[in-house]
Amino acid sequence: MIDFSPLFRSAVGFDRLASMLEEATRADLSGYPPYNIELTGQDHYRITLAVAGFKDAELDVEVKESVLRIAGKAAEDEEKARRYLYRGIAGRSFERRFQLADYVRVAGAHLSDGLLHVDLVREIPETMRPRRIAIGVQPDRPAIESTTAPA
Repeated sequence: MIDFSPLFRSAVGFDRLASMLEEATRADLSGYPPYNIELTGQDHYRITLAVAGFKDAELDVEVKESVLRIAGKAAEDEEKARRYLYRGIAGRSFERRFQLADYVRVAGAHLSDGLLHVDLVREIPETMRPRRIAIGVQPDRPAIESTTAPA
């Protein structure tokens, strides 16, 4: 495990970056469920998770402090009633977290054909967008004439 505490002591204003790095090292490396992140348009993204066997009521999508949390908990009563000869489709509970960049919000989520799609959009406020500043030219100023005192 990497210790990022020296970053907190020597950098001012980078505490969020350091905590993001620290959280990334603690991320779940199990790979379940598999997911894709795609760019669907300028400033539009989609996270797709393969959640075969889960119903929409068994899935939870929430955003808190720029962290998107997606969790799934399979109903236990149905699992107990089934007897598998072979089980290749994992139906175990999971939790995935995604750190969202500034000004990214969740636009919606839907479940279709065993895939959970979470749509994201980046909305940069008008005051934060780059703007072009026109460079004006001042009209020629008359030169200062020197006046000499009469001798």
